[in-house]
Amino acid sequence: GKPPLILMPYDAELFGHWWFEGVEFLDQFVREASRRRHDLHFVTPVGYLLENPTHQLAAPADSSWGEHGYFGVWLNESNDWILPLLRSAQERLSALVRRFEQGDPLTRRALKQAARELMLAQASDWPFILRTGTSPEYARDRVREHLARFNALHDQLLDGTLDEERLTQWEVADNLFPAIRPQHFA
Repeated sequence: GKPPLILMPYDAELFGHWWFEGVEFLDQFVREASRRRHDLHFVTPVGYLLENPTHQLAAPADSSWGEHGYFGVWLNESNDWILPLLRSAQERLSALVRRFEQGDPLTRRALKQAARELMLAQASDWPFILRTGTSPEYARDRVREHLARFNALHDQLLDGTLDEERLTQWEVADNLFPAIRPQHFA
């Protein structure tokens, strides 16, 4: 009894890189469809969920748009060194959050930045770039840099020696997700 929904997710990397006219195409598509098709209703995912709050649960199978439909692009001999480091950092972040989430404002800032650094190290672009070989040194450096920052924050939190000046520099350099909630990593 619900109206059908067509979801069109796009990897933002496509726009301006692989599909330079993509944003203009989608703009024109939506405008034309809105003008010609009065039976179509455009809605954001949040808007649809608000309009239709009850849904059947689904468990999609693991798959990927990557080569051969699985995750070989992101886990192979060129980048398999990353995964154990990320798993370890995730476990250590969870422990930090459980231990310090009620800390003072500086401690909470450090936890937020540690979560950001882990997420930046986890970016799928780095193993993708290592696999394709387009700029492998850059990708290796970015993973190592974010993990080094994470490790420094981890150690400083445990030692009680937070370097506020350095923390501020990292927050300025990489402050994506300003409302990040470290407790989601616990």
